[in-house]
Amino acid sequence: MEQYTKTSYLTARTVTLNYSTSFSKSSQLFSSAIRDHIYAIYGLVRVADEVVDTYEGKDKADIIKDLEAQTLHSLKTGFSPNPLVHAFVTTSKRYGIGRDLIQPFFKSMQMDLEPKTYTPKLYADYIYGSAEVIGLMCLKVFCDNETQYQKLEAGAKALGSAYQKVNFLRDIKADFDERGRVYFPGITYDTFDDNQKDGIVKDIKKDFKTAQTAIPKLPTNARKAVALSFAYYLELLKKLDHTSAETIKAGRIRVSNAKKLQLFLKQRIKLGAV
Repeated sequence: MEQYTKTSYLTARTVTLNYSTSFSKSSQLFSSAIRDHIYAIYGLVRVADEVVDTYEGKDKADIIKDLEAQTLHSLKTGFSPNPLVHAFVTTSKRYGIGRDLIQPFFKSMQMDLEPKTYTPKLYADYIYGSAEVIGLMCLKVFCDNETQYQKLEAGAKALGSAYQKVNFLRDIKADFDERGRVYFPGITYDTFDDNQKDGIVKDIKKDFKTAQTAIPKLPTNARKAVALSFAYYLELLKKLDHTSAETIKAGRIRVSNAKKLQLFLKQRIKLGAV
């Protein structure tokens, strides 16, 4: 079983790093003691997201329900024949990640199965399940005790929320063109304008402000990596803030690889290498 568990973590690592160049950089700054556990969380999340975003089979809803059932069952047994689920539940059992965080995630994935008009309540529920709980899962791994976790909980939720909202704004064209989605309440793709964009950016800045106060308080095993991802997403938000709504609707706004490398090197110099 030890060899299978090791292979499961390698699988999670491969999936995670093949999907995100920016995360690949920041993950290098996690302590080696927790790095595999972060890959385990993101590996399962990425696969679920892939199902709802790109898989076109009519059994999409059944697959998500089955993946949730597998995960919750394996949380009891400590084993899954699916290596990504196995890595995730091994980490979950070690760090106390329970159904209270897992089920809201799958609820948000199910919300993505059909296009819908998001009310403020649905939007908040979706953000919580798709992003805030991921921040909380990672925080479980970072923290040594429950007291430390509770002190940092609001910051972790705000950071997850900020990242997700930045993604929604950056990907508004792809989400609408490919999936018929617009997540922001009261906004339609056709009428999306600069005033609405500015309101979204203002809301995201509030999340960043809340998250920023928590980063210096994070345990050293994660502080460097989170600070780098924060710097990357803040740079992306700045670009979106200075880009018109029409340009955002015309194509995906990116942070260049050169800028990512600059942020990475700056963070290593500022905080020291792992």
